[in-house]
Amino acid sequence: MDPLNYRLLAVTPFAQNATLLWREQGREAVVIDPGGEAERLLALIDELQIQPQAILLTHGHLDHVGASAELAAALHCPILGPHRDDAFLIEGLEDQCQRFGFAPVTPFTPDRWLEHGERIALGAGELEVLHCPGHTPGHLVYFERAAGLAQVGDVLFRGSIGRTDFPRGNHRQLLDSIRERLFPLGDEVRFIPGHGPMSTFGRERRSNPYVGDTRGA
Repeated sequence: MDPLNYRLLAVTPFAQNATLLWREQGREAVVIDPGGEAERLLALIDELQIQPQAILLTHGHLDHVGASAELAAALHCPILGPHRDDAFLIEGLEDQCQRFGFAPVTPFTPDRWLEHGERIALGAGELEVLHCPGHTPGHLVYFERAAGLAQVGDVLFRGSIGRTDFPRGNHRQLLDSIRERLFPLGDEVRFIPGHGPMSTFGRERRSNPYVGDTRGA
């Protein structure tokens, strides 16, 4: 199997993990959650000599999508995701910028909303699309089964979970998404969160104070 590589770049004042995933052979790549600082992301793409085929979005919060339109125009590639249930967030980017004190970003509509169970081709492999609502209603996770690697956005963090106090957040849904859709993928699976360091599902299942085995439902 063609190896899967990744590189994280913390962008925006919220230190959001914009993620580059690419295959060793052919250098085909995707960009996940380009939240801002398009010039830095383009410089890293050039440095790595990779060929982005698509921009994938986990959810519609500004710090995850802010540079999407600018990057898509520069790379001539489509924007895919999140789930249609996050359309209200994408449509409200101007309001998000004002609320969080960000400079205005270029508005956009994804080229295609994604659904649970879809698969996105990446070189010789694919990314599985998992709908994991709770942090937002249309939140998606991207899972590369052969590599045992997931990009989980703001669903799960090392030692924590995503906030549910934003519009249309749902704490019960978030816990169900983690326990029913992420943890069953396997303890050995490594995940890239939207912010902060990587971890594994096994580590979080055993010790996460919000959703681990030691905490009751």
